[in-house]
Amino acid sequence: MAASGLSLLLILCSWSLMAGSAACQGPPGLSYVVSSYSRGETWLRPYAWSYLRVELPPWFSSMAMTFLSDVDIDMEQMERLPKSTLPVICFKEGSPPIPDISETYLKDSFSNFILNGSFGGAQNLSNVDTCIPFQKNLTVILTSEQISPGIWYIGFFNGLGPARTQSKMISRGKAYVFSTSIFVEGCAASTIWGPYCNQTVDMISCSQSLLNKQSRNLLDLTMDKSGSLNHMMRSGDHRKSGYHLVSKGFSMVEKQVVSNTSMLTTAENLITCSNSIESSCLGQGELKFYFLDILGIASQFKISSTDFRLNQTSSMNNPPNFSGMLLMCYVRFNAMPLRTLHDHSADISRAPLIVKSPKIGRWFIAIEAVNQTQVNGVMQERYSEISLCFSFQWQVYECLGGKAGVNCTWETYVLQRVPKRSSTVPFESYYLPIIEYGSTEYSDFPLEHLLSNSSVEQSGWTYFFLDIPNGAAGANMHVQLTSDSKINYEIYSRFGGLPSIDSWDYYVNSTTSSNGSMFLALNDSSGKKIEFYILYAREGTWCFGLKHPLDNHFKYQTTMSISLDGCPNHCNHNGACHSSIDESGLTIYSYCACDRDHGGFDCSNELVTPKGHMWQSIFLVASNAAAILPSFWALRQKAYAEWVLFSSSGISSGLYHACDVGTWCVLSFRVLQFLDFWLSFMAVVSTFIYMATIDEASKRAIHTIVSIITALLAVMGATRSANIVIVIAIGILGLLFAWFLEFSTAHRAIYCPPRFDFNMPERWQNIKSWFWNLMKTLQKRFRWRFMLFGFIALALAATSWKMETNESYWIWHSLWHITIYTSSFFFLYSTCANGSNGREEPEYQLTRQNSSSRTELTE
Repeated sequence: MAASGLSLLLILCSWSLMAGSAACQGPPGLSYVVSSYSRGETWLRPYAWSYLRVELPPWFSSMAMTFLSDVDIDMEQMERLPKSTLPVICFKEGSPPIPDISETYLKDSFSNFILNGSFGGAQNLSNVDTCIPFQKNLTVILTSEQISPGIWYIGFFNGLGPARTQSKMISRGKAYVFSTSIFVEGCAASTIWGPYCNQTVDMISCSQSLLNKQSRNLLDLTMDKSGSLNHMMRSGDHRKSGYHLVSKGFSMVEKQVVSNTSMLTTAENLITCSNSIESSCLGQGELKFYFLDILGIASQFKISSTDFRLNQTSSMNNPPNFSGMLLMCYVRFNAMPLRTLHDHSADISRAPLIVKSPKIGRWFIAIEAVNQTQVNGVMQERYSEISLCFSFQWQVYECLGGKAGVNCTWETYVLQRVPKRSSTVPFESYYLPIIEYGSTEYSDFPLEHLLSNSSVEQSGWTYFFLDIPNGAAGANMHVQLTSDSKINYEIYSRFGGLPSIDSWDYYVNSTTSSNGSMFLALNDSSGKKIEFYILYAREGTWCFGLKHPLDNHFKYQTTMSISLDGCPNHCNHNGACHSSIDESGLTIYSYCACDRDHGGFDCSNELVTPKGHMWQSIFLVASNAAAILPSFWALRQKAYAEWVLFSSSGISSGLYHACDVGTWCVLSFRVLQFLDFWLSFMAVVSTFIYMATIDEASKRAIHTIVSIITALLAVMGATRSANIVIVIAIGILGLLFAWFLEFSTAHRAIYCPPRFDFNMPERWQNIKSWFWNLMKTLQKRFRWRFMLFGFIALALAATSWKMETNESYWIWHSLWHITIYTSSFFFLYSTCANGSNGREEPEYQLTRQNSSSRTELTE
């Protein structure tokens, strides 16, 4: 009830905000509108998509989003519609969503909405990618209890699937209109939190100390890595091996041997934070909130209770008072923890809460006093007016000297970003260890000399840290390991913290890999190469942990490279890598524009086989031979202008489709496309004008007007489905206008008599006579059987045009070529020798035929 009431209130508040009201902005001075975004009506064409970046500051309280569109798709329709025509809105934290990266990912994205129905209630959406079909009026409310502050991306897609990135000869489908309004509210003070900005978050005081910690025995100190590097630096062998020595700021700390026990001394930084017991007393069911920022790489943090007592004089050993009392601690990264929504929890009155390898950022703690009793074997809460006072410690363990791990024995390196030269995609770069000597010409670096060394452990860890800059979340992180033998390394990657066997985002070795939706592994079968991509990697700090054996140092040559690439695997050489900017203008994202035969995010999906490509090319090019029929008849009738027009239309269409399917381009694609559509439009209109008998000057004027209109259609939107209707309508109007000119001139007396005749029977007789003369003229002028064939062929052409889809375009468009040229032939053949009232008129051409007529008239 509380969650649903909260969602309802937030929805009402969002409407008030959109209307310009400040009534729902919370108590005065506690909350305010941090940012807002509004986007007017925008058309989304078939297979098109766009992204919008939304930044939520750490103090945000809620985000209200309203999406309006011209379509309303419910659950039943969503299950019935093909995904290739489904318009959806997708949400993702940290990077742009790619909902069709895999079938499993797509189903999971829709199932989140199908199961929940909305975003209402206290649901953890921070790590959930959700897609919602377009609605006419959709309002989404997300609070600081549901999502974490940071960067979120909203994706708008009109159609999903591999064909989304496939280059299409023509796009058929419905375009949708949508608009967006987003309002982000925040709390005015850093110590106030929650959807209403009515929860107080206490800061806790911290102190720092340095601990000397003895590590495990080292049986073979001669293989100490620091000594090896110092020896290499003195002898110059690091240049020979291609090894780049790390800089002083991140240099390795000398290991120190204590007496004859061969003990390794390491230093560990301990940060201890605690609260004040006088201000930390809770009644039953109350929650008290704290937060602390972890600024560096920490091996673990521990929360423990140091004092725990009632608010009256009492002893902790008094069983009646403390038998059922719990001091519950809930911890959550970057968001407020609740009893039902948290990352870690424990009863710290009995044992500390330990979180290993925590992420860098803000952690929140919620402390709750719970009084429980056991009834019939089931623990139940009982109400009591007793309040509890407590104090706790938060201890953060950090390693010094470029070390990491629980015992601070593993090496860590910071990688610097080097931009790639002559890159066509922004942010393309590669990462190298911060160097003191060496060159940055090569994008990879030797690995063995950087690995951690220990003689006790069976395997070691080496960590590499790198940072993806702001605005580069649309790039892809590319990691490669190459060796001259089979690689026996394991790579664990994690965003914002140290990876481990128990905590990682992506995992890969030479034989297996994780099945993450944004993860693409490309390992070879020999096991000598590990290669993978993290698609649209989040901007911020990433850590790669290499788990490796400790007994094969310097036995093999292994190189590692980490880079930011525009498109994974160069679009598998089946497309071109393009880049674009999201609607906020703050993030650049790259994508593959695949060729006619491939699709998918990396153009790895073969949508058309080579044999199918061959037959499609033959049909699309050879079907233009149907233009011979109207061209031959126009030449036989000495209609040279129409002959040139139909011949040029057929030739340009064949050349355009030969270029379109990737066979041969005699001119640029845009030029060939314009010629194909413009000449086709002109051929259709000229067919109708040819059927009228008017003087040469009138025909030339009509042709000039039509050529301008059709040229504009070909330039502004040649592939629009409405163009064929417009062109046929122009042709019919041209024919009717020509007939109007002809018959209004020949029968002007019927329309404009010299005087008004009141003899209606005689006038009616004149009209009937005119009508029958018109029917006789039309009967003599046209061969009506072939005229019927022309209309049938035209109807088949319109059907072929309507039936075109991305998959069946080649066959239906080939039929379109055949039927439209055949219909033109029947219309031309159905027209008898041009004449008016039995008088023969010269054949019409687009240019003046007889230049000597003026002299003859003078004579």
